[in-house]
Amino acid sequence: MRRFTSRRLAPACLAVATVFAMAGASAQPAAPAPAAPGGKIKVGFMLPYTGTYAALGTAIENGFRMYVQQQGGKLGGRDIEYFKVDDESDPAKAPENATKLVKRDQVDVVVGTVHSGVQMGIVKVAKENNTLLIIPNAGVDEATGPLCGPNIFRTSFSNWQPGYAMGQVLGERGLKKVVTLTWKYAAGEQSVKGFKEAFEAKGGKVVKELNLPFPNVEFQALITEVASLKPDAVFVFFAGGGAVKFVKDWAAAGLKDKIPLYGSGFLTDGTLEAQGTAAQGLETTLHYADGLTNPRDKNFRLDYAKTYKLQPDVYAVQGYDAAQLLAAGATAVKGDMTRKADLYKAMGAARIDSPRGAFTLSKAHNPVQDFYLRKVDGRENKVSSVAVKALADPARGCRL
Repeated sequence: MRRFTSRRLAPACLAVATVFAMAGASAQPAAPAPAAPGGKIKVGFMLPYTGTYAALGTAIENGFRMYVQQQGGKLGGRDIEYFKVDDESDPAKAPENATKLVKRDQVDVVVGTVHSGVQMGIVKVAKENNTLLIIPNAGVDEATGPLCGPNIFRTSFSNWQPGYAMGQVLGERGLKKVVTLTWKYAAGEQSVKGFKEAFEAKGGKVVKELNLPFPNVEFQALITEVASLKPDAVFVFFAGGGAVKFVKDWAAAGLKDKIPLYGSGFLTDGTLEAQGTAAQGLETTLHYADGLTNPRDKNFRLDYAKTYKLQPDVYAVQGYDAAQLLAAGATAVKGDMTRKADLYKAMGAARIDSPRGAFTLSKAHNPVQDFYLRKVDGRENKVSSVAVKALADPARGCRL
């Protein structure tokens, strides 16, 4: 699989900053001509189909399509037509790629994406064109914070949320000194911010915040520094291949049974097979877990396994719920996607019967949802308890 390199990272980071600055621009080009009310609803997937995050993009699309199939291939009484663009996990290409869907394909809704930097570019294009955007993964706080909009919706999480949930857990356990460690980029920094807010409100103290450039996986020097600080625990944010290597390096350094390691759920989601015994017993917080007992999840997991011959993960759930949210709006407007004000109002008021457990949306259009404490047992992130019920992101800076 194609990997990021530091040479590619620098221009990508510059592109993210540029996109963020432009997102508030006042120029509003004319939106493309809307599809005829009686035609098909055009859904544009802008997801990673190659590279490090390809499996995540596929899982999101699988979940979305499965829900539509369960509705007979229609939403709001209208057939669905799909369009796809590979976002390449490249922030520099995000505005151009999103514009292909909006201008060239004239989609009614963009569904994307995974990478927070790419998400900023999609938000910019969606806001400029008043195109409905459903974010099925990227947790970048700004999308439902200062860059929120009536047409911007998320069915996943904000980066702040899972970190905050774990901060609450460790604070309630009475831990006092914690070190944090993450990649130095939006997802990691915002997750640590949420953790610190909750943990220190409970009387704890983050004694050191360590980081390294994304996607660097040379962890040894930082692990040695953590060991010298002798904290009560460590909170980390890593995902994918970086999460696999960190957990293995942590165990190899002999710290697994000496300093408790905790993380956002992405530390162990989709990584357990590769992490092996090094991950056993790790605790994380996330809005989905293995072993939930609600009927919706049982049916979802069974249907997904039958349809795709795979076990679903949190990414599939988020894609499934993106389709549910779109269905709520499309049904309310009887499939007439030109009735945008009514469409957005119905989606904002929706209650989604998700496999994760039912959730609603905040005024900023971010899920208000339960976060679970999970513990690795074999190849499962088994639910231990509800860490925080109905956790709402503060949506700082949102002016809806």
